[in-house]
Amino acid sequence: MNTLEVDLDLLEPIKVRYDNGSIIITLSDGREVTFPCAVNEYLSVATEAEISKMEISPCGIHWPLLNEDLSIKGILEGRFGRTPRSPK
Repeated sequence: MNTLEVDLDLLEPIKVRYDNGSIIITLSDGREVTFPCAVNEYLSVATEAEISKMEISPCGIHWPLLNEDLSIKGILEGRFGRTPRSPK
């Protein structure tokens, strides 16, 4: 049986956009990865303008207005930064 292994460290984001509450990332291998902003403490409470201001680096995505960074490897492993706090 053959299995396909992908080195997550080699995948780079080439395009990122915000759409209807989600972040959509196009990777260097052509795949698109989507995750909801609601799973991240900072993105879940940010304005659309704050979320839309994103910068791509070889390792991931940076939101300068929110001081938040997510790595592509982390996103692909299901880690989206700190989760939103529950109301007390």
